Amino acid sequence: MKTRNIKVADPHIQNLASLLSGPNPILYKKVDLAAYDCDGFTIQRFLPKAVVFPENTEEVAAVVKYCAENNLPFLARGAGTGLSGGAIPLNGEVIISLTRMKRLLSVDLENRRAVVEPGFINLQLTRSVANKDYYYAPDPSSQYCCTIGGNVAENAGGAHCLKYGVTTNHILGLEVVLPNGEIMEIGKNGIPDEPGYDLLGLLTGSEGTLGIVTKITIRLLKNPESKQTVLAYFDRIEDGSQAVSDIISAGIVPAALEMMDKIAIEGVESAAFPVGHPRDIAAVLLIEVDGIAAGIEEQIEQILEVCRNRNVREVRVAKNEQERERWWANRKTGFGAMGAISNDYLVQDGVIPRSKLPQVLKKIHHISKEHGLRIANIFHAGDGNLHPLVLFDSRIPGETEKAIEAGSACLKACADAGGTITGEHGVGIEKKEEMRFVFTDDEITAQINIRRVFNPDNLLNAGKMFPTPGRCAEIKQELQKK
Repeated sequence: MKTRNIKVADPHIQNLASLLSGPNPILYKKVDLAAYDCDGFTIQRFLPKAVVFPENTEEVAAVVKYCAENNLPFLARGAGTGLSGGAIPLNGEVIISLTRMKRLLSVDLENRRAVVEPGFINLQLTRSVANKDYYYAPDPSSQYCCTIGGNVAENAGGAHCLKYGVTTNHILGLEVVLPNGEIMEIGKNGIPDEPGYDLLGLLTGSEGTLGIVTKITIRLLKNPESKQTVLAYFDRIEDGSQAVSDIISAGIVPAALEMMDKIAIEGVESAAFPVGHPRDIAAVLLIEVDGIAAGIEEQIEQILEVCRNRNVREVRVAKNEQERERWWANRKTGFGAMGAISNDYLVQDGVIPRSKLPQVLKKIHHISKEHGLRIANIFHAGDGNLHPLVLFDSRIPGETEKAIEAGSACLKACADAGGTITGEHGVGIEKKEEMRFVFTDDEITAQINIRRVFNPDNLLNAGKMFPTPGRCAEIKQELQKK
C-alpha cells in the first residue's frame, strides 16, 4: 500500500487511494464527481462517493475487496456512453473507472483472436489489426469512444449485427473480479463451447451486476473480399418497411440494413455530416452487402429490384469507398444529431419481428401525437431493432415526464407485437419497470436469484435491471381503473 497525503475527513478515501499505484488515483471533491453523476442517460443524476482509477486487475480486486469488507456500494464504469443508466451511482457508489486499463495485450491472427483490457476503445481494436486485413465486427454507433468492457456489460450491437451478431457472439474468454474481490477466468484459452454452464453468455450483457470484467478475449474476423452499399429513398415509410422484409425474404442477408425516417433525416442533415438526403423524404434505407466478390453484384441487383417494386423514389449504389464512408458517418451520428433539432431527447431500444415494422411504426406515430412530442426513428431495420428518439425540452415543465411516458409506450408497443424492450442498450435504471412487459414475477425473481449467487450482498451496481417483484397484480389493477 502507498500512503497518500489526502486531507479529507472520510478515512475510506485515504484507504482507497492507498490501494492504487497511478498518479491522481482518486476523485472525491464534489466539483470533480459531477462529471460522473450520469452516463448517456441524463434524465437521472446521482453523485458517487468517489471515483478510483485502477491500472490493473490486482488493483481492481483490491478496491472491490475493500468495498466488500467495509459495506461500501460500488460499480464499474467505462467511457460512460451507456444509454440506459447502467453506470449511474444510485446509491452513492465508489465508481471503479476502467479507463486507464486500455492496453491491447495480445493479437493471435493464426487463431483469429485478441486480448484487450476493458478500457480499450472499440474502433481502435479494428484499426489495430486493419493492416493485417482483420477487424472486430460489433460496431455500435459510439464505437469511436465506447470501450470493449462497456460493450461486454451491455452486450452491445451495432449496424452490422444483422449478419455478424452482437458482442456475445464475439467473446471467447473473460477475466472477472467477483463482488468479493476474487479473480475468476472463464474461457481461459479462448476455446469456444467449453463444457459446463455458459458463464460467458451469462456475464455478457449482465450490465455490471455480477462482476467486473478486467480482461477480454475477443474473436477477430477476416475482412470480406468485397462490399457494396445501397441508398434508397421512399416517399412512404410503409414502402420502405416492406422493402426490408422483401430483401430478407429474397434470401439475402445483408451485413447491415438501416432505416431513418423523416425527422431523423432532418436531424442528420442539420448536423456535422450532411450528405444531401432530401428533407421531404419519408424514409431512407442504407443497405450493405459483403462477402465473396463474385456474388455481390447479383445481390445488389436483387436489392435494387426489390426497392423498385416498392415504389422507391431513388436508389443508388455508392460509387466508391469515400461515398460509402460518408453515408455511414451520416447514419452513425444519428443520435447525437438530434441535438441540432431538439434541446433534449430520450432514445429507446425496442425489438420487434421484422414483419411487424409497418404496424409498430404506425403505433409510434400515434404515441407521438398523443403525447404532443416528435419522435424520430433510427433503427437496425434488418433485425427489427428500433430506436425511437423522443424529442423534448426539459426546460418546459412536464415535458420530461411526457417524454418518459412516450418512451415507455413505445416499448409496450414493441412487447405487444411479440418483441422485447431492449436489443443492445441494456435495461439499467431506465427500463427496469418495463421488464414487466416481457417477464412474469416468477421470471424476474429467478433472475434476481442468479444475481444473488454472484452478488449476495448486492453491493455491486444495486438497483439496476430488475423491478421489485410482487407488484404485477397491483399494476394490472391500476391500469384497469384508468
